Amino acid sequence: MKANYAGQVWSTDDFIARLRQAREQLGFLGRPAVTLKPGSYRAYLAPAAMDEIAGMLCWGGFSAQALATGNSALQRLYNGDARLSPLVSFSEQVSGSLSPAFSDEGAPRLDVPLIQQGEAQQRLISARSAAEFALLANGADSYESPCALSLAPGTLASEHVLERLGTGLYISNLWYLNYSDLPAARMTGLTRFATFWVENGQIQGPVSTMRFDDSLYSLLGSQLEDLTREREMILSTSTYGQRSTGSSHLPGALVKGLTLTL
Repeated sequence: MKANYAGQVWSTDDFIARLRQAREQLGFLGRPAVTLKPGSYRAYLAPAAMDEIAGMLCWGGFSAQALATGNSALQRLYNGDARLSPLVSFSEQVSGSLSPAFSDEGAPRLDVPLIQQGEAQQRLISARSAAEFALLANGADSYESPCALSLAPGTLASEHVLERLGTGLYISNLWYLNYSDLPAARMTGLTRFATFWVENGQIQGPVSTMRFDDSLYSLLGSQLEDLTREREMILSTSTYGQRSTGSSHLPGALVKGLTLTL
């Protein structure tokens, strides 16, 4: 069982609620495991699971250099050949985040709308890309990855998630994600801590580890039903070379179909 809590202002009520949820899920883990066959299932992706998916987009997805050289997973979106659900609006939201006010190049960071209502907007542009591709730098780090990625909320109240899910998967965490088809923004990974099978809005038991393989244009496009009204501030726990100062602000996502392959 794994849970995180972060934010700008301490809230005892929120902290207790998080502990209570983790304790309840720990109890469900004691039930007999449910084994599913490969196929497409309704699913709820909790904010921590969404953070893993969003983290994949940070691998050059919004990078001006990657987009200019055809190496971005969001190439089709930025070329105008594909779009996401109108519910999806991503931005680099530096204001109000926990990230430094300046990039690793010493430039002031800016709030940058990346995707608005499913359509590509701006990209992250470092000083080097600005010079190389005749663009205007917007405070991105040299590696042009979001430091404070934000996804706008939806209308689904968190307390109604199981009811709206009905029958399907409740996925708390994902791991070992990678691209299975970069140009198609198709990614694969494994379910992790506290993934449950739900029937008629009631958790039945934990699900044995499964592999998913699906496209972002499906998960956050044609199959996206709603996003939660509440969002979570998630701090990066990366310590490669140094402690990361990155964060994300994400809702959970209810999808009509998530493809499990193994």
